[in-house]
Amino acid sequence: MKISRIEPNRDQPRRKFNEEALEELAESIRIHGVITPVVVRRLEGERYQLIAGERRFRASRLAGLEELPARVLDVDESEAYQMAMVENLQREDLDPMEEAEGFRVLMETYGLSQADAAKAVGRSRPAVANALRLLSLPGEVQRMVTEGELTAGHARAVLTLQDEKQRISAAKIVAEKGMSVRQAEAFCAAFGKEKTQKTKPAGVDYAADLAERLSRDMGRRVQVTCKKGRGTLVLHYDDLDDLDALIARLTAR
Repeated sequence: MKISRIEPNRDQPRRKFNEEALEELAESIRIHGVITPVVVRRLEGERYQLIAGERRFRASRLAGLEELPARVLDVDESEAYQMAMVENLQREDLDPMEEAEGFRVLMETYGLSQADAAKAVGRSRPAVANALRLLSLPGEVQRMVTEGELTAGHARAVLTLQDEKQRISAAKIVAEKGMSVRQAEAFCAAFGKEKTQKTKPAGVDYAADLAERLSRDMGRRVQVTCKKGRGTLVLHYDDLDDLDALIARLTAR
């Protein structure tokens, strides 16, 4: 099929394409050609819309090809979008925000319920619900997820905070300190508690306040007990690697 007769789907789930990787694929196509056909659906006027294989399509144009192998399917717009989602999810080509936006489009544009959207792409309903929650993140935090500074697990920890400023501040700290997801969860719990506290009266629980500040600074759960000037300080760790990192930090000179 002539490449000039194929048009990309502007609403397809995947938004990011690595230019360097496309150039490498284009060079491979110049040598070996396109081995796996792209998948398209028929439009009016001998035009076709791309369903799957946009990297191959783009790289073929870079390679200077005029034709490429294509498989034509008789599907409607909703079915085409679902197929594009499935292909990208199977290849793990979507970042968490692209995945969340894809589920939103299936539901809002094509009228699928959350359960139907999950079934259409072979995911569980809780997985779809968790993905959709990411769309409530502030734009700056969504960008951090898209660029790989935060994982979806980190982002869900940030979502436990109540307002946008807290979420942005916490997300930056989590990313800067390279916290694990479990550390981020503990940190956000302490961060949110501290931020929502009112001005403390005389007789404040300084041990709890100190534990919160240490939890925030060290990116882990910290417990402090104090009685008559004496007490204990407990630092929690997630695994042996985390313990090694903690010891290295405590013994650093």
